[in-house]
Amino acid sequence: MAQARKKSIKADLVINRTFCKGCGVCIAFCPKEALFMDNYGKADKDMKKCTACGVCETFCPDFAISLVKRRLSKDAGDKTGPDARQ
Repeated sequence: MAQARKKSIKADLVINRTFCKGCGVCIAFCPKEALFMDNYGKADKDMKKCTACGVCETFCPDFAISLVKRRLSKDAGDKTGPDARQ
């Protein structure tokens, strides 16, 4: 029997808590139910469930969610890290 392999996520889901107004649109559209409201009424994520599909980013009316692609770090060898934008 073939064993299912978990895909490596190539992006990080970033929620800008300043922009988030707690409307819940991202939570409603998340196909993996990886988003939830925290105790402060802001969107938060469960990275164990998140597949970085980008649906939440697409539907967020406040532009509070973004997917940041990862890239190979020159100093880390074969390890990956968040895209360093300056």
